[in-house]
Parts: sequence; C-alpha cells; structure tokens
Amino acid sequence: MRCPYCGSFDDKVTESRQMANGESIRRRRQCISCGHRFTSYEKIEEKPFMVVKRDGRRQPFDIKKVAKGIERALEKRPVSTDFIDLIVNEIEDEAYTAGKLKREISTEEIGELVLKKLNSVDKVAYIRFASVYRHFTNLEEFITEVKKISER
Repeated sequence: MRCPYCGSFDDKVTESRQMANGESIRRRRQCISCGHRFTSYEKIEEKPFMVVKRDGRRQPFDIKKVAKGIERALEKRPVSTDFIDLIVNEIEDEAYTAGKLKREISTEEIGELVLKKLNSVDKVAYIRFASVYRHFTNLEEFITEVKKISER
C-alpha cells in the first residue's frame, strides 16, 4: 500500500483488527521508508446497486454522498472523524443489507437510516439533517420535529 506521507510502497502491518460489524478489517501500517504510521481498511467489494431518487431516476449508490450529508450535519459538533467514519460504515452496511434482495434502495430509506443513526448520536445533528432531508420550510416544522425527538 502506498504511504500517504512519502509515497513509498514499502510498509509493514503492525496491527489488524476485525471491525464490530465483522465485514471489514482495520489495519495499522508503518512505512518502512519514512516511519510514519497510517490506517487502512479492507472490506469485501459489494456489487453496486441503484438508488431510486424521489423523481424516479436511478443512479448508482454512492456512500460519499451520504458521508457528505452526515459530515455537514455533524459539523462543529463534538464528534470525532473516526466516529463519523464508523457511522458512515454502519449506514453503508445497513443500506447494502436493505437493498441486497431487490438490488436498489430509495433515497427515503437511506435518509431514514441516517436519521435513525443521528438520533442516537447527536440530536442537534439529527435536526440539521432532518431539516434538509425533509425540506423544512418554516419554523413550525422545526418545532414539531424537536418536540418529536424530545418525547422519545
């Protein structure tokens, strides 16, 4: 694997751990050339499946789009980037599981997976994501959503 610091392909694995979901492996590596340490993740490559957009269009599932929305919702919140990566990986696994049989998943299903995860992690991030995902247009919609999560 190429070192992100010096570009060398000469490294050694110092530690390997199976992730909690059992479907990926985290490896700590050390570059032989420059000595820097870095982390890599291994995961089985799934066949791509399609996302059904609200207007009926279909496009390949792209976890980077989901990650961007989650990162935006958690911006300036007390959540580490490693934890965000873990959340994104869990949502990706759940999306693949949900879409596996029919080879597609709707944007609504993806949005609900994200909301469920954010609700358990950070209520402010949940409201931020919900306001964009559900297209809030006025203050009453925010208040209604805040009341809903306050009652849970």
